[in-house]
Amino acid sequence: MSPSGRDPGLQPERTRLAWRRTVLSWTVVAVLAVRQVASDGTVWTDVLAMGMCVLALLAFASVADRRMRAMAAARPAAMTAGGAAAAVVCTLVLAAFAVAIVV
Repeated sequence: MSPSGRDPGLQPERTRLAWRRTVLSWTVVAVLAVRQVASDGTVWTDVLAMGMCVLALLAFASVADRRMRAMAAARPAAMTAGGAAAAVVCTLVLAAFAVAIVV
């Protein structure tokens, strides 16, 4: 079989599903953050942290969407260093804002 006709099997599908589960988990975290802020006396810093959490979610969803689209190719390219760095930064930002909301 030629390299261009490579059968990737189910690995790309599993990877796409993993990215979707991760985005779903992020969405649950963002919804719980909104719920936490709504149940407290909303201070502007909590609202700002919640907004930044949602922005981090949207940025991560964008990275995940790009990666899921790349996985549609018969031979998907490796994730770029910039994409990986963006995913890590989004994760760290989410963690920082979760601490800011809870504390």
